[in-house]
Amino acid sequence: MAASMIPPAHAPAFLDRAGWGGGAILPLAGDASFRRYFRVVRGADSAVLMDAPPEHEDSRPFLAVARHLEKIGFRAPRILAEDLEQGLILLEDFGDARMKEVIEADPVAETRIYAQAIDLLADLHGAANGGLPPYDMAVYQREAGLFPEWYMPAVGLEADAANYAAAWDEALAPIARDQSITVLRDYHAENIMLLGDGSLGLLDFQDALAGHPAYDLVSLLQDARRDVPEAVEAAMIARYAERRPFDAAAYALLGAQRNAKILGIFTRLWKRDGKPRYLAFQPRVWGYLERDLAHPALAPVKAWFDAYVPTEKRAAHWNAA
Repeated sequence: MAASMIPPAHAPAFLDRAGWGGGAILPLAGDASFRRYFRVVRGADSAVLMDAPPEHEDSRPFLAVARHLEKIGFRAPRILAEDLEQGLILLEDFGDARMKEVIEADPVAETRIYAQAIDLLADLHGAANGGLPPYDMAVYQREAGLFPEWYMPAVGLEADAANYAAAWDEALAPIARDQSITVLRDYHAENIMLLGDGSLGLLDFQDALAGHPAYDLVSLLQDARRDVPEAVEAAMIARYAERRPFDAAAYALLGAQRNAKILGIFTRLWKRDGKPRYLAFQPRVWGYLERDLAHPALAPVKAWFDAYVPTEKRAAHWNAA
């Protein structure tokens, strides 16, 4: 077992206090943060132990959003026990049927499962946002700013950060004040579980904010980690539009903002955190970004990219790496 997936020394005592003493603690997963996950197995029962070191991770938003989602009728893992001082949370085990792998094993199910995920979003967008913090211009700018901060120097380019921010201010102004619904922010095939009762379980929602409904549509349908066929994307947008208002300009704007952010984050994971595996996703993300930038609503942002990021420093840079 890699050292990074050895359970924390204080985990057994925590499990004893939670009534799960004597269970085997098995490595389950790590993610792009400092959080790690373990499966606790005791006879026929299992639970998930989340280790979120408090010096690196504040788990209070996770707990708050999990309870908010449960309150409005959605399946977040039930909280079985918590010790925030030690950074440990014991969660309901949603099993191993993750959307991404289920579709890989049964491609015929892709459209059906995406339709179920779209229906969940439509339902979520009709529910109260729980008073979450706002997804406002300051947050949009902070996220988009990861591109000039991390991506540009990594490929040997200099950034005009002031003009970049001004371009986003102009482009996002029409939608930045829409903070009407719960935005999960990482709603995609690696964070959606297919549960035994036929419903969908939600993971990795601790960064949820109150924002624009187009954002999680982008998260799901412009997935950085897997190719979503354009025909499936179009069908799912049409399905969503049957139940909720759909704004094509907002979809492109938030697609561009999210994909610029992801290019910066994946570069940071490589440069700062020593996780180069995320670089394999860069060409796909560039494909989404190029398509989003073609929308007229992105004209000021596209002009910046055209001026400062030559073609050979976009997807081609990573395809050649």
